[in-house]
Amino acid sequence: MCVSVIIPAYNRRDYIGDAIESVIRQGTENLELIIVDDGSDDGTFELLEKYSGDKSIHVITHPGRENRGQSAAINLGIENSSGEFVAILDSDDMFAPEKLATQIDFLRAHPEIGMVYGQGHAIDAAGEFLFKVPGDGHLEPSDPNRLLLDCYMALPGGSLIRRSVLERVGLFEESFRAGQDHDMAIRIMEATQCAYLPKLAFYYRKHGDSISVKGLERRWLTGMEILRRAAERYPYKKNTIRKRKAVLHFRLGQTYWRERRKAKALPHLISSGLLDPARALMVLIGREQV
Repeated sequence: MCVSVIIPAYNRRDYIGDAIESVIRQGTENLELIIVDDGSDDGTFELLEKYSGDKSIHVITHPGRENRGQSAAINLGIENSSGEFVAILDSDDMFAPEKLATQIDFLRAHPEIGMVYGQGHAIDAAGEFLFKVPGDGHLEPSDPNRLLLDCYMALPGGSLIRRSVLERVGLFEESFRAGQDHDMAIRIMEATQCAYLPKLAFYYRKHGDSISVKGLERRWLTGMEILRRAAERYPYKKNTIRKRKAVLHFRLGQTYWRERRKAKALPHLISSGLLDPARALMVLIGREQV
């Protein structure tokens, strides 16, 4: 098998059909699509059953159809896959045409590269364009310090990963219910060279039910744990660790402030300013948007 595409799905009845069709339309030979239903209760699982007759599409679940979170769903899909290359697509996103073929050709031509990714277009619930991730002109330095600090990579939907790399770095962290994509991206970049193709790779849907707009406190607290593990695992620059910690403190303070929890917000905002005073000043004078 050449490439395995993993789609983790939880209560995405309105969007998952588009995700599946975007994979089917790739027209890639030797492709297996593994959809992992994570205990959906909105009719998603029943909708997926219509694909059960297709030999290249496999719908699997946790024992007892338990809900165990996105990381556990992705991991189950990877463990049941066999492709030389692995792509992961969120159940409300879509691959761009020829995404897989372009990235497979690139990795075959560059054996030293362990992961390649392309640009994502964020779209709203109706499919209207919002912005690009990363922006035009982006270059990939393949430097873990930069990725740890800025989290600019469009993972997972925009990427294609060699199975050998996943075997080296391990699976997604199942204890994380947010930020697991950033954690995986930095672990991959710590272990291998990564490359960017300046071509549309996927559509990233932003809507009221998306994971990325819920649980901000949990996301930034998880970010602290990701940073702690990264600092223990890899020789990052002290400046990188300090600046990333400043960003996380700022985001926590910002989250608490917006929730009118000012007493909890202030220590984080003060810590952020002390850790990175130059950036704090730029924010205060309006030279940097937050």
